[in-house]
Amino acid sequence: MIYSGKLINLNAGPAALPDQVLQQAAEAVLNFEHTGMSVLSIPHRGVHFNKILEESKALVKELCWLDDDYEVLWMHGGGRLQFAMIPMNFLGEHGTAGYIDSGNWSADAIRHASFYGNVEVLTSTKKHGYQLLPEWPEHISADLAYVHMTSNNTIYGTQWDEIPRVDAPLIVDMSSDIFSRAMNYTNCSLFYAVAQKNIGPAGATLVVVRKDMLQRIQRNLPPMLNYNEHVAEKSVLNTPPVFPIYVSLLMLRWIKSRGIAAIEEENRRKAALLYDEIDRNPLFSTSVKKEDRSMMNICFRAVDERTGEMFNDFCTETGIVNIKGHRSTGGFRASLYNAVSLEDVKYVVAAMQEFETTNK
Repeated sequence: MIYSGKLINLNAGPAALPDQVLQQAAEAVLNFEHTGMSVLSIPHRGVHFNKILEESKALVKELCWLDDDYEVLWMHGGGRLQFAMIPMNFLGEHGTAGYIDSGNWSADAIRHASFYGNVEVLTSTKKHGYQLLPEWPEHISADLAYVHMTSNNTIYGTQWDEIPRVDAPLIVDMSSDIFSRAMNYTNCSLFYAVAQKNIGPAGATLVVVRKDMLQRIQRNLPPMLNYNEHVAEKSVLNTPPVFPIYVSLLMLRWIKSRGIAAIEEENRRKAALLYDEIDRNPLFSTSVKKEDRSMMNICFRAVDERTGEMFNDFCTETGIVNIKGHRSTGGFRASLYNAVSLEDVKYVVAAMQEFETTNK
């Protein structure tokens, strides 16, 4: 197989970004919109960054089909800060929050929430190694402070088909599949996503919260840990991550130009192509339950350790990078986020077929 010189980056995050976005970001580092200033140096309370914030927030609402009942925030701290802030704000000392335990990140969210109130694990597949999604609970009490779920599990390669409607406020970690397909975001009282998968570079976190949810904040919290304070200060309570937010804006423009429907169609084709090869190729397999398989994170293994080592070396030689599985699970993981093209996936499949031919 001839390596063309273009790397196929399948990293789970920080993930690949489109060439167009990278070029625009590079130009802005030198000269932001002909201002003579670098985007790295524009004032975070100035007119230029305010325009970036306002456009990015408007695009998030447009792409999620949301009205003015929702507030859009850009924050620091990644997913783990949200794991803590959510119960800090919405789980009182005598209340109970329900959690869907479908993988590593939902388990970590549960651990954080247990510091602030009662946590009820509504359903879990931990005993099955998270190789499948848990059955959705038949009944979820409306008395719960909220229900938390993770829409896509990056480490184990499982994904929920839809965002359900529940009687209690629903909070969803959408870090690895936001903007990848059409979803009913209005079923959420709050959803959040770290930027470094489908939105932009590492360093920013998107939080979208329904205004009536903000009325449920129960604790007297320091401003930096209170969602209402961030809303009041329009995401500039302190110096925000200016450059990651700007690149996220470029990515949001790119997503809008392609359209969510077209992106979803391509994502489904990409995933089907790679899963078909894994199922066909005798050198590889996946233990993820078929109906629970993720479109975003394709997790699989080689038939034995030696074959796995050889395939990893072969990928490096042919320009396929960051395909190793998570350190806790091993094997391989191809993260097919929006910026990974169908042609990229075809190249990966061709590499797997050539590896099979030469290693029968």
